[in-house]
Amino acid sequence: MMKLKIKATFILLILLISSCVSNKDIAYFQFDEIEQNKVSNRFKTIFKPDDLLQITISSEDIDAAMPFNLPAVTFGASNSAAIGSPRQQNYLIDSKGEIDFPILGKLKLGGITREQAIELLKTKLSPDYISNPTINIRIANFKITVYGDVQRPGTFTIPNERVSILDAIGLAGDLNISGRRDNVMVIREEGNRKVKYKVNLLSNKTLTSPVFYLQQNDVVYVEHNKARIQSAISNTSVSLFISVTGLLITIVSLLTR
Repeated sequence: MMKLKIKATFILLILLISSCVSNKDIAYFQFDEIEQNKVSNRFKTIFKPDDLLQITISSEDIDAAMPFNLPAVTFGASNSAAIGSPRQQNYLIDSKGEIDFPILGKLKLGGITREQAIELLKTKLSPDYISNPTINIRIANFKITVYGDVQRPGTFTIPNERVSILDAIGLAGDLNISGRRDNVMVIREEGNRKVKYKVNLLSNKTLTSPVFYLQQNDVVYVEHNKARIQSAISNTSVSLFISVTGLLITIVSLLTR
């Protein structure tokens, strides 16, 4: 039993030493100069299939704009009366990148920016339906996912579309100490492809990364460091070793009675 205790203590010491990390492994933005000429607070929203759009058309002529701002209501089964709080109709972009908009019919908004979508609607509405319309478009179901070695992994619905990778990490409660800050992956839908981007949070170059501002449905993955992986493997090995040793001791005790 003494040998078993010594061996277990030795293994625990190895795990303790291997799990130690230094400040250079966890401090954000510790090297590289900030390239100020590449830093931009501008972000670009590109609409994609399955985006739920809230489109508001405003005009000095309220009656002219009303047909393009349909309310979304729920009707009761018994009396066919509208129930619930009135809210504006949302429009789902289908697999073809289109929405079905009142009066105007099918409009292809998938694959274009908000600015391009607003310009398209203005062209369709003015001057035949509304003179000088004001148009606002936002994504009602904007969400991002953060998982891996963070404190609170999950999918987060964002009330606005200006969210950076740092905001996403903050929503997830920050990285665990064992999370690799030098190899954070962002997975993004671009057209019909999934594209992977690598972000090194230890570097100031993160601030000029093309994925610094996230887009709808982006996935952020934080990899475990080697110490965390080795710890998991070692813990499994130690548990198995102790279980087998305990079983052998029980068998020997029974046979020597």
